[in-house]
Amino acid sequence: MSSVVTTVTDFIVRVCAVLVCITLHELAHGWAAYKLGDETAYEQGRLTLSPLAHIDPIGLLCMFIAGIGWAKPVPVNPGRFRMRNKKLGMAITAAAGPLMNFLTAFVCLLITYPLMRNAHNSYAMALMDFLSTIALMSLGLGVFNLIPIPPLDGSKILMLFMPNSVIQWVYRNEGYIRFGFLILVFFNKFSGIIMSGIIFVYSIMSGWIMAIYRLLGLF
Repeated sequence: MSSVVTTVTDFIVRVCAVLVCITLHELAHGWAAYKLGDETAYEQGRLTLSPLAHIDPIGLLCMFIAGIGWAKPVPVNPGRFRMRNKKLGMAITAAAGPLMNFLTAFVCLLITYPLMRNAHNSYAMALMDFLSTIALMSLGLGVFNLIPIPPLDGSKILMLFMPNSVIQWVYRNEGYIRFGFLILVFFNKFSGIIMSGIIFVYSIMSGWIMAIYRLLGLF
């Protein structure tokens, strides 16, 4: 019976963590576009903390099956950006999502470290487990989205440095690229890259966090 309760609890924690990660990720996209002058996401009700507005069924399923996934893309209209360089605007908007994930992971880890000193407290352990799950998933989502393959954010960042002819070719063949991408996701072909990225970013964050606590005299 206890194993069933543990399994259900772990599942609930994982679901809540996934919803937090994808919601903040998409909200960051919409907020960045809004600040650049594009109010499309705002007009369509996507500047919200409600997970229901951001869930993509296939992306959510992949999140549980393969450990990586995505949310429903926030609508962005580069033509409404105030800046002249529309590709730069798209790159900034795309980068906002992964950056939010990394910021979320950093804050969660920052809170988690002191909780380790209260490992005997069941409430502290539960909170630490939840925050650690959010941190890990945020790092995974952030790293995954930086892969430069459409429709991921990394492709839009990379387009900043591409000639328009190449960008037009990508748009013309985006359907085929997305199909190939989905096959790679379902066969878990990105796990090695993502795990390496998670370890790399985590090691940097851990160093920063320990430096902060040492500076404050807490460790």
